Amino acid sequence: MKEHVDNMQVNPRPLYRCIECNEESAELYRDYKHGVLKITICKSCQKPVDKYIEYDPVIILINAMLCKVQAYRHILFNTAINIHGKLCIFCLLCEAYTRWRQLPGSSNHTDPEDIIRYAKEWDFYKQFGIAALEQSAFLSGIFIVLFLVRGKTLKSPSEFAFLLKALLLSSYGKLLLIPAVIWEHDYTPLCLRLITLFVLTSNTQAIRVTLNVSRMLSLVAIACGVLLENALSSVHWTV
Repeated sequence: MKEHVDNMQVNPRPLYRCIECNEESAELYRDYKHGVLKITICKSCQKPVDKYIEYDPVIILINAMLCKVQAYRHILFNTAINIHGKLCIFCLLCEAYTRWRQLPGSSNHTDPEDIIRYAKEWDFYKQFGIAALEQSAFLSGIFIVLFLVRGKTLKSPSEFAFLLKALLLSSYGKLLLIPAVIWEHDYTPLCLRLITLFVLTSNTQAIRVTLNVSRMLSLVAIACGVLLENALSSVHWTV
């Protein structure tokens, strides 16, 4: 257990969160030296503050994919994961590639040189730009609703930034777009819809965990974000 904890990037903020009741805690564990560690017990719910600190990362990932609130609290509050920027860019590339593959004629090029030449054309970069704009519209819709309904919750730029980080991290499901498109079959459209549903569900959990709000408010915020994104996507881009 000690070796696992030592290898973790623990959040440098002074206060952590209990993954069960969301109460703040000054520490996740206590080191008695000589390899003896004791997980801190939450004073509010009398359960371990964060049982995931001794779990294998694969188990944590599986629980996150199951959209468990406890796993989300562990990842967002009790660890220092700073890959959200790179993850956002990679997800946008996945989205752009998916759209590029669905363009008329993009799958008719069988020669490798033609594929490379076609990938360098303007269409791919255009799709990347459109995906970035639609993602911005989606996030803007969420922030507008949350600011109007729970303005007191988002009272500082750091809290806006933290929610943005949570939303970007919870969009990791978009990475599944690539295999869904590469191994194309009759069920690919259904797979793409299921991936979208999974990403939206993850975003909903991220809002709930970050702001400690109701599921209904999270769903309303996501719905408004989707409406704004769809409104922008309905624009016929002629660039």
